Amino acid sequence: MARRLEEEYDYLFKVVLIGDSGVGKSNLLSRFTRNEFCLESKSTIGVEFATRTLRLEGRTIKAQIWDTAGQERYRAITSAYYRGALGCILVYDVTKPKTFENVSRWLKELRDHADSNIVIMLIGNKTDLKHLRGVASEDAQSFAEKEGLSFIETSALEATNVEKAFQSILAEIYRIISKKNIYSSDEPATAPVGGIKEGKTIVVTASDVNTTKKQCCST
Repeated sequence: MARRLEEEYDYLFKVVLIGDSGVGKSNLLSRFTRNEFCLESKSTIGVEFATRTLRLEGRTIKAQIWDTAGQERYRAITSAYYRGALGCILVYDVTKPKTFENVSRWLKELRDHADSNIVIMLIGNKTDLKHLRGVASEDAQSFAEKEGLSFIETSALEATNVEKAFQSILAEIYRIISKKNIYSSDEPATAPVGGIKEGKTIVVTASDVNTTKKQCCST
């Protein structure tokens, strides 16, 4: 039954993860899709993605979550990376103020490349490192409100709010897609919906995806 659920879905939602290198994007991805956390995870090279299928309001949603390197030298992939994305999770490290300062730059890049209707969530990760906190929740909340973003703090290590964060952004995407479908119900039905404008899944070759296995622990 689980395998069948993976193969059949009503909607395919592409969500991208962006933010500086080392903020925990890859561990947020592995925690949500495989319930794993890699203590010694290496920086992502190029692009990785993973999927998870879940139910939302009686519909089967396949979430395709993309993760890219935060290093400057990989910035050339941005156009293809953002294409067809319905949601974006912008991550910073609550223990490193510089990663929060860079959120504005990431947001500008996102808005330059992505669909104007993209759903954006700001995540402050690594809340388990309470004694090292360098970014106040209030400051991030204020920034998110000013920019029209949703905001939540997470710990990929402790699995705190990770499920909630992804469920929230996927539910918001579904709300928008459903609303759009109501207004375009006179259009002929097609394959599973996955986009607001360019809802296409990007097909990447093996050379484009880092498939290196990591030593991980699951809970």
